[in-house]
Amino acid sequence: MIIGVGIDVVDLERFRATVERTPRLVEKLFHPDERDMPIESLAARFAAKEAIVKALGSPGGLMWHDAIIRRVTGARPVVEVVGTVAEAAAEQGVRHFHLSLSHDGPVATAMVVAEG
Repeated sequence: MIIGVGIDVVDLERFRATVERTPRLVEKLFHPDERDMPIESLAARFAAKEAIVKALGSPGGLMWHDAIIRRVTGARPVVEVVGTVAEAAAEQGVRHFHLSLSHDGPVATAMVVAEG
């Protein structure tokens, strides 16, 4: 059963400028395993985190780094949730997140389906 769907789009240049202006933002938004990626990949992961929040109905109190977008060699990325995001997902009966990421030209996008 589909519990929620979320989508988000990030302007790459705006995201790049924000990260350059506020470098500590990377620590706030991303799990240590995500931080050393190219800016396009970070922007797509930020879009994924926003899409996850939307799929959960935008509950308050979620920590950005509690949604981790894991690389899997030869396969699509995987959503791992811990802490605040895992709690919100469990409250709604979410057992799995389906994720699609893309970055091309000036934008990064993510689409998430929360399944129960």
